[in-house]
Amino acid sequence: MKSHQIIFKQNLPISLDQAWDFFSSPLNLAKITPDDMEFIVTSSLQPDTKMYPGMIFTYKVSPLFGIKLNWMTEITQMEEGKYFIDEQRFGPFKFWHHQHHFKAIAGGVEMTDILTYGLPMGILGEMAHAIMVGNKVKEIFTFRENKTNELFGKF
Repeated sequence: MKSHQIIFKQNLPISLDQAWDFFSSPLNLAKITPDDMEFIVTSSLQPDTKMYPGMIFTYKVSPLFGIKLNWMTEITQMEEGKYFIDEQRFGPFKFWHHQHHFKAIAGGVEMTDILTYGLPMGILGEMAHAIMVGNKVKEIFTFRENKTNELFGKF
C-alpha cells in the first residue's frame, strides 16, 4: 500500500483556548465540512461533548458521487490544548491517521494538520487517487480553511 501525506497550516486570530474548544468537539466537524459531503454524526453525542483518548464516534459521509459511507473514528492520542490524533477504524480508506496540532502565536493560534492516508484496492486505488481522491482531500481542507476564516476571521 502506498501512503500519502499532506500538511496543512493555518493561523487564526483567536486564542488557543478558543481554537481548542471548537476543534475538540466532534460535532463541530460538520460545520467545517463541505455541504455536498452530507456529513452527519451518527453517534449520540451531547453538544458539550469533548474528545478524549479512546473516544470512538461514527458518522455518515458522502465524499464522492453522493454515495453514503459509514465512518468510525477513534481519538487515539490527545494532549489538552496541544494536539489530538484521530484514526479511521472503518471507512473508505485503508489507512487514515490525522494529527491536529495547536500552538499559540502572537495574535492568535497556529493550527497544523498532518494527514497520512492510504487507499484500498492497490493499483486501482492509486489510479483513483491520481484522478480524483487526492484533489478531493485537498478540496476538503481548502473548504475547511475558508470556513474557519469565515467563522473566526482571517489572520
